[in-house]
Amino acid sequence: MRRREFIATLGGAVAFPLAAHAQTQRTRRIGALVAFSENDAEGKVRIAAFRRQLQELGWSEGHNLQIDFRYVGGGVERMRPAAAELVALTPDVIFVQSNPGVAALKQVNHAIPAVFAQVADPVGSGFVDNLAHPGGNITGFSNFELKLAANGWRCSKKPHPP
Repeated sequence: MRRREFIATLGGAVAFPLAAHAQTQRTRRIGALVAFSENDAEGKVRIAAFRRQLQELGWSEGHNLQIDFRYVGGGVERMRPAAAELVALTPDVIFVQSNPGVAALKQVNHAIPAVFAQVADPVGSGFVDNLAHPGGNITGFSNFELKLAANGWRCSKKPHPP
């Protein structure tokens, strides 16, 4: 094969998936399991920030994104049914907020990727194997490190020098 033919073939092979993706781009679906009520003021601020960030990344509801929320404020016993509802919708990914939310989702979901936030000690809670390599279909980040908090507590109990 001549050099020009090879380059043309290679270029077409690279461009084809991109063109196909642009033509067949479908609406992506996010399931969101949150531990506050729909009318919670703090929750509204967080949901607005979530939507705003998605929009800044090129995802807008009604265009290329659908978000299905399940609000579970004040009732941990409602987490599992709400998690099961989201899994039944087969979203592309599930966002989950809170330890009870992740625990409920882990019971009913074994295939859909899930991303958590605002979870304390995800390793100790058994949600992930470790933070560097979470394993399974659940990952996320924790804004609370138990060891740091424990060390800070111990440090604060030491007498201060005069």
